Amino acid sequence: MHLPETLVVPHWRNVVRHAVPNVLEGKLIPAVLFIVVLQMAGTQPALLGALAFALAAMGLRIVRKKPISGLLWLTTLALLARTIAALATGSVVVYFLQPTIATCLVGVAFFVSALIGRPLVERLALDFCPLDDTTRDHPVLRRFFRDVSLWWAFTSMVNFAITLWLLLTHSPTTFVMVKSVLGPASTTVTFVVAFFWLRSLLARSGTELQFADRRSVPVPVPV
Repeated sequence: MHLPETLVVPHWRNVVRHAVPNVLEGKLIPAVLFIVVLQMAGTQPALLGALAFALAAMGLRIVRKKPISGLLWLTTLALLARTIAALATGSVVVYFLQPTIATCLVGVAFFVSALIGRPLVERLALDFCPLDDTTRDHPVLRRFFRDVSLWWAFTSMVNFAITLWLLLTHSPTTFVMVKSVLGPASTTVTFVVAFFWLRSLLARSGTELQFADRRSVPVPVPV
């Protein structure tokens, strides 16, 4: 099979238009809802409110026969585990410990997925940027998905170690403040490094990355 010397990906505006609703629904709205309800009504209503929104969002997608994004699945499962643990023990520390442990497990999952040749980064990428079979099978992109899965595993474990140390040695207020910066910063560094990593791989292989026309809408490819 002839492999393309040019990788064609969806136009960045189409990618943003597709990704923003998923991020809002799966991450930002539950987080904002939790903070607002926490200030108004306390911990338990905040926990239940955030979980209720995530479950309602999933239910609405099911009723409308629309696919549930991987991000919404992960968020809902994490909220469910955190809420059950916190309500069962009455400890807010347990609530924060759940995503900390989840970060560690995510790092392990990324590492194992790279080792078995089914990198999780590829699955996440297809949630936000559908690619056709020919593009996905390009050796440069295959190597990129594998390498970035290993990189994501490393940053997840570093994030886990710092978060666990903060949780066990500092006050909840300090933990929340630092974590609110650490999480986005870690994610930003991961994506920035991945972006330049891809550019380096493309440059060394002589492959050109090209955005499709803005009007073209790619069809998601099942994984």
